[in-house]
Amino acid sequence: MGYGFFPFMVLRVFLFLFLLGSPLLAAPHSENASLFPKSLESYHDDGETSLWATLKGRVVADPLNLVATVIFFLAICHTFLAAKFLALSHYFQNQFNKLERDGNRHTMRQRDGLRLRSTIFHFLGEVEAIFGIWAIPLAAAIILFHGWAAMVGYFDGVHYSEPIFVFVVMAIASSKPVLSFAENCLSVVAAIGRSTPAAWWLSILTVGPLLGSFITEPAAMTICAMLLLERFYKLKPSMKLRYATLGLLFVNISVGGTLSHFAAPPVVMVASTWGWDLPFMFMNFGWKVILGISFSNLLFFTVFRRELLGLSARKESDDEKPHTPLYITVVHLLAIAWTVFNAHSPALVIFGLLFFLAFVVATGRHQYTIALRGPMLVGFFLAALVIHGGWQKWWIAPVLSGLGEWPLMLGATALTAVNDNAAITYLATLVPGLTEQLKFAVVAGAVTGGGLTVIANAPNPAGQSILSAQFGENGIKPLSLFLAAIVPTIIMAAALMLLG
Repeated sequence: MGYGFFPFMVLRVFLFLFLLGSPLLAAPHSENASLFPKSLESYHDDGETSLWATLKGRVVADPLNLVATVIFFLAICHTFLAAKFLALSHYFQNQFNKLERDGNRHTMRQRDGLRLRSTIFHFLGEVEAIFGIWAIPLAAAIILFHGWAAMVGYFDGVHYSEPIFVFVVMAIASSKPVLSFAENCLSVVAAIGRSTPAAWWLSILTVGPLLGSFITEPAAMTICAMLLLERFYKLKPSMKLRYATLGLLFVNISVGGTLSHFAAPPVVMVASTWGWDLPFMFMNFGWKVILGISFSNLLFFTVFRRELLGLSARKESDDEKPHTPLYITVVHLLAIAWTVFNAHSPALVIFGLLFFLAFVVATGRHQYTIALRGPMLVGFFLAALVIHGGWQKWWIAPVLSGLGEWPLMLGATALTAVNDNAAITYLATLVPGLTEQLKFAVVAGAVTGGGLTVIANAPNPAGQSILSAQFGENGIKPLSLFLAAIVPTIIMAAALMLLG
């Protein structure tokens, strides 16, 4: 059976699911159809002393719990295979190009078949699209178990404010005036080291993530990734140093937003519920994070010192960086402030974006074209991740509630690697009876593990979207990223849990 049969097989599977689900679509549904997934209280299993018994009972109460989790973990496995799919896509594209050069000796059907395979595997290899792809079988499973109304009710009930916020703030932060402003701020720090590539590397990875506590983590990730692209990655460092830098960037951004209570998504999820404010965050997280980031960066700088100091800066002419009028920069910074202030009101966030895009068009002579493809892919990724994550609370909540301080911190770190850290902290707010120490432990674990994978922290897909091309034609390898992020993750865990 050839690869050309694959699309038709997929079509048949979806037709089968549709026909199987059609009686459910036509059948009337109860008013409770939209109450899925079931609330944790509805299981009435507080008396269970065994975690296994609790999980088993919840699967029996609603078998879709297990199905949704299996789909979620298959999506995670898919992310680790993305590079393989991209490699297959490039192989079929090269075969297609070869047939094109050979002329008419091959049939149109052969060429179209190769092009189709290349397109399919490229789509399967797009990390930002993976969870969206697996949202289709999740939707089909909800329909088969509970009907169409339950699926619509669930998808409508998911809160998409964070994906919309990340999409908008990433689009604004990637604009020329904001990047120029951030670069000017970081250049002051880099000037201490004579603005060498090594000095830029240190300033971007140290000061940049801390800016995330004020301009939000997604904005900080976008700015740091774009500055690293220009000031570091385009100088062609070794692949080992590229991954080490990426691991540092992801971990530092994940913890760098904890100096305040409004910038890091996992902190935002708990701040109002637990009454955490700016002084609390700085006294319990902020100063530890500053020390942890500084130590990690200095350690990696020492290890890669010879290569970093050997990088030669690209020559820049004055006409490469035209002056941006001050009023334009101020408007762009105000656009970020508006987005941050209204982060939980998607209508106002989109309203602000439309005005911002109109302003960009009106001042086009001083602007880059706002590239929305990257932000849209990242927003799609996060929206799909939220859809999957909402069905995982049946097992995450009991796992977290049964752990002590250190096990809870380590458990939250491990769970963050396979789920968005904001989802972990949100679910922690649903666990009754958490002490202040346990609340600190779960948030510390969530932000510490935010650099281990692309899906661990909401801004990570933005960084991947910007830097992926610097890691070869197959993009960033999940295992290599995980290994690169382990050391700074351990350092940050020690800083948060052992200091003070």
